[in-house]
Amino acid sequence: MKHIIVDYRISEEEELSLVKLGYKILKCPPSNHLYEAVCGHPDMLMHIIDNENVIVHQDMNLDFINILKSLNYNVLLSSNKLIDKYPYDIILNAVNFKNCFMHNIKYTDKTLLKKINYKKIINVKQGYTKCSTAIIKDTGIITSDNAIASIMKEENIDVLLLPPGDIILPGLNYGFIGGCCGMIDENIIAFYGNLKYYAYGKEVMNFLYKHDVKPIFLHDGKLIDRGSIFVIDNYK
Repeated sequence: MKHIIVDYRISEEEELSLVKLGYKILKCPPSNHLYEAVCGHPDMLMHIIDNENVIVHQDMNLDFINILKSLNYNVLLSSNKLIDKYPYDIILNAVNFKNCFMHNIKYTDKTLLKKINYKKIINVKQGYTKCSTAIIKDTGIITSDNAIASIMKEENIDVLLLPPGDIILPGLNYGFIGGCCGMIDENIIAFYGNLKYYAYGKEVMNFLYKHDVKPIFLHDGKLIDRGSIFVIDNYK
């Protein structure tokens, strides 16, 4: 069975939508080291390295770690603590492709860097790299960050560059495209919200169609940034 890792504050409607699709929900426990707006965002608290390894921040809830271990994952702890001040909150917020890894490398957690050092490492100024990037398979991304867009194009990754804004993030002015969605299957992406309420929804729909990806809308409303949606399974 595939498991979906989500912010613990996911709505009942969003949770039910995922359950109806056959997924089991794992709610990521919050960190009291981060400010409230992002304290439960999976992309701030952990990083899926590959099909066997996961890294979590070093103060992660032990019960949650044990669940990941029960799913046959090797769980690593971050070298550094999370702190609710940039750049000490971004240590795990990286973009991880099959052949390359993108982050503000100066602040990437050292344990994570060691595990991906066989990949091409791409350095960017944007520390909230994963928040800023919606990964569409291994062939495309959606982002509002000009530098990320430019660098990914050089890596032959198809890019949809959109203006920032029009995504809800309670407690802050707006959220990011990478934090309101996630690939939940090879050709399916789930959104916290419906693209018909997003200012650039048509552009996103066209981009998804281009990459043969079907969108699933977890609630009928504006997009909400709850941190990237992660999927793991226990079939190794």
